[in-house]
Amino acid sequence: MITLEHVSKIFGSGDQQVRAVNDISFEVPDGEICVLIGPSGSGKTTTMRMINRLEGISEGTISIDGRDVTQMNVVELRRNIGYVIQQGGLFPHFTVADNVGIVPRLLGWPKTRRRARAEELLELVGLDPKLHADRYPRQLSGGQQQRVGVARALAADANIILMDEPFGAVDPITRNQLQRWLRQIQAEVQKTIVFVTHDINEAFLLGDRVVLMNNGAVEQNGSPADLLRTPASDFVREFIGDEFALQALEYTYIRELAQPKQDFPGDDEALVIPGSLTVTEASWELTHTDEPAGDGFWVANDEGDPEGYVSYHDFATALSEGVATEYTPDDDVPEDDVTDTDEQREEVAGAIHPR
Repeated sequence: MITLEHVSKIFGSGDQQVRAVNDISFEVPDGEICVLIGPSGSGKTTTMRMINRLEGISEGTISIDGRDVTQMNVVELRRNIGYVIQQGGLFPHFTVADNVGIVPRLLGWPKTRRRARAEELLELVGLDPKLHADRYPRQLSGGQQQRVGVARALAADANIILMDEPFGAVDPITRNQLQRWLRQIQAEVQKTIVFVTHDINEAFLLGDRVVLMNNGAVEQNGSPADLLRTPASDFVREFIGDEFALQALEYTYIRELAQPKQDFPGDDEALVIPGSLTVTEASWELTHTDEPAGDGFWVANDEGDPEGYVSYHDFATALSEGVATEYTPDDDVPEDDVTDTDEQREEVAGAIHPR
């Protein structure tokens, strides 16, 4: 686990001091992707660089598994933390395999072991070693270079990976492919990743946890669903965008809407939907099934057993309100303008499943 406690970074001296990072505290649990996001100058990259001491810590403490990083040998610290930057940061005069094996080489691994590890990781990141291991970076596409950069970060089997806007220099299509590919890789390797970006969509796609920063401070720290459904401030709401209520449906699971109910009829006509589906996924499921009996559907737990129930009326309410976020509308907005009527909700319910 990475723990930041009251961490600050101060540039300058005397009356010319600038607090690039100001008294921030948060934790990154093992095996999670924590995304640091914010506008330019918010302190996100500086915060990440303090973890491996590429930037010094002015105040506070950063620890890894309880060890203060300032008390660790800086070379040892950095060799045990993977690091990925824009465009991969590959050495142009090294082959792909040699780039991947650079840290194992510094750690004294023999050549045959380095080569075997490089080929293993190239397979992992979707590059055929027979085709790519002996190429040079200039012979790769931008997306392929980024994959090699990730492979290099994994080469010494570091538990922590720092990624500084690694997909920022590639085209949108390649960027989208790399984002989904990283999630797939993470599901297999389960590393602790600190990922810096300025793209809110990328943050929500990749992050188990999102730390939104502004002017060197943390505005909100939570899951994507937390930021979407309970924005902590106007800044958070504005940074995410006006469409956040609709996006919230993609991060709200149907089990959150279910009411406990034990009298499952056990017949074939009862519709059962996995509780792990989001509201938007459940909506698609409902519109692509035969009309079931009853006024709603059952929600199953992880074992597949029905243990909750959602009426079509309640489901329509969730859709029509965008899973109403838990902040209070402006006082000068009339109540009639922010509350759907029962008739409107029933109209949505009828569109989902006519009865």
